[in-house]
Formats: sequence, C-alpha cells, structure tokens
Amino acid sequence: MFTVNHQANRIAPVKTKTFGELGFTERKHLQEWLAHEPSALGEELLIIQKEFDGFDDTRERLDLLALDKDGNLVIIENKLDDSGRDVVWQALKYASYCASLTKLQIVEVFQQYINRYEKGNDDSNPVDASTQICEFLAAPDLDEVKLNLGNSQRIMMVAANFRKEVTSTALWLLGQSINIQCFKVTPHAFGEQLFINIDQIIPTPEAKELMIGISAKEAEEKTTEVVLKNRHNVRHQYWEQALEAFQNSSCTLFNNISPSKDHWLSAGSGVRGCPYNLIFLKKELRVELWISRGSTEENKFLFDFLYGQKEKIDEAFSDKLEWLRLDDKKSSRVQYTCKADGFNKEQWSGWVEWHLTQMTKLEKAFKAPLQQASEALKKQNFE
Repeated sequence: MFTVNHQANRIAPVKTKTFGELGFTERKHLQEWLAHEPSALGEELLIIQKEFDGFDDTRERLDLLALDKDGNLVIIENKLDDSGRDVVWQALKYASYCASLTKLQIVEVFQQYINRYEKGNDDSNPVDASTQICEFLAAPDLDEVKLNLGNSQRIMMVAANFRKEVTSTALWLLGQSINIQCFKVTPHAFGEQLFINIDQIIPTPEAKELMIGISAKEAEEKTTEVVLKNRHNVRHQYWEQALEAFQNSSCTLFNNISPSKDHWLSAGSGVRGCPYNLIFLKKELRVELWISRGSTEENKFLFDFLYGQKEKIDEAFSDKLEWLRLDDKKSSRVQYTCKADGFNKEQWSGWVEWHLTQMTKLEKAFKAPLQQASEALKKQNFE
C-alpha cells in the first residue's frame, strides 16, 4: 500500500504493522471489528452470536457465528499475527458441532445474542430474532426460511499470516467440496492513522467464481428432482381462484397476470415503477401501492406528493391506509391489511372477495393522485 504525493508526483510506502506491536487483541479488537462490520469479509452476513459455546459435552467456543444470504451457517475463526497449526481442525470441529443446529435453535441462539449485545432502550418494542432473520433473507415468515440445511456449513478463517500447513489443508478441503475461505488481515500505519486491509487469499476470486458456477449447476440439477413445496401449490391455487374473480369484475388490473407460487402478484398502475400488489400470506392479506423506481429520491418525492393528499385519498378509499415512507429503504409503499387464516381453503371465497374489494377501492383512490404525482415528478427534472 502506497500514498500518492500529487505535487512531487511520487509514491511512498505505508508502513506495515503487526497486531502485536499495535497492542491489538483477537477478542477485543479483531473479533469486535468483524462483529460490527461483517461486510468486510466480502458479502452480507448476519452475525447471530459471538464466543458461542452452546455445544453439548464440550467447553469449546467459536469466535463468531453468522448466517449468509442463503441461510447457511458461517463459522468465523479469528487469529492475530499467526494462524497457528490447529486452526483448520478447530474450525472443522465447530462446523461439525453446528451442523446439528435446528432452525428453532438458531433463532434462540440469535435471540440470546440480541438480548445480550443489541437490546435497545425501548423495552416495550423488543427486537425479535425471527423478524430480523426473515428481513435478512427477504422471506415473508419464518415457516418459509431454510436454515443450516445438510452439510451447508461454511468456514471463514481470518488471520494476519497463514502457515503453509493451514493453506495446504484449506485448498485440499476445497477440493472435497468443503466451503472454506481464508482472509489475510494486514494493519498499516500512516502517521497517527491506522488502516486495515482484508484480502481473500483462498480461494482466489477467479477460483471462487468457478466454484460458484459449479455449485449453482449442482443445485439446479437437484432442484429439478424436488416437487414444489406444499405452500407453493397452495398459493398457485389461491391466485387461480382470485384471478378468475378479478376477470369477472370491473377491476381490470390483473387481466393479463398469470397465477404464481409467490406470495404476491403485481399489476401496473400506469406509472412506471409504481405497481399495485396483492399479498397473500399465511396470517395476513394485503393490498398495496408499491413505489419502487430505481431512484430513492424519486420514490420519496412520489410518496411525499401523495402523502400531501393523504386525507383525500383515505376518504376516497373509505378507510385509513397505512403510509410507510421507509426512510431506511429505497422504496416506499401505502398498504391496507387484514388478519387472515390464509391457508384455510374453506375461507378462500371470503379472502378473494376481500382482495377484490380492497384493490378496486385502492386503484380508484390513487388513480388521479398518482398521475398528478407522476406529472409533478417530470417537472422536477428527475426524468
């Protein structure tokens, strides 16, 4: 790593340091850095526990336990200036211990972590592990979440230096389809400022891309052998019944929409990036206007414009809508919900009627205001 002197047109090396001479420790520093910024390891990870010792008949504890975006458990082992000879064996033991964790046990482990390390000040609105996992995996509810399937556990080893016996073993394990990665962490100093560089050395990015391609092919082949899960069939059947009712009504939004196994159906509103959605969940029904254009600025402008007519729109809908600006997200939405035993087929005629009635009202309430918002957006030179 070098600094650039523009005036002299020269570069100067940034001094490489060791964790030992900087006074950093594995637990208080490296572990905490990764716990609070797991994206430093090159992907989105959800840390669900640290110093995890929830194994029967052993007092051993792993440094960090995480979930990846596919619901796989990720065992993260941290070392400082030297990986040590036994780090691979240690990580493999932890992976084997974690292989038996069930979905409910993983949720419980994460809830313990939240209660200990992330508990907010508002005790009346506690943070729920199940909700966070569903949000992280973009799943409608915990029933649909797949966690820790089979031998899907992953290993990440983080250290300043790796011994040859460690890298050799890691490469051999990769050849045996064990998902293992090595990250080299190097501290640098420039004056009083410190920098940390984290490089993935095993597998190399090129090798990783090839391995991901192979894994995707194998997963695709396995998927073709598996019948759709029961709830996918249930949704498809519900949407068939609902779409038939829509086609026989005055609401034409969904006339060209096909049934789906997803928990939602979308139809265009006439304004780009602002579809109407029907939502069918196990415990809830919903109709919504989803404001989801490519630009956060455009979405918030449209939402604010519509919100300025909130009373008029609510009155046209004949009830109070739920207005969700979602400041921490790109999109916004306006919705109306109903608690329901959605998968009870004996009640489907009532749920279909509810969807049809509320979507008809929603389209009517937003038709003119949404066009006005679109015209106002154009005048703002967004388009």
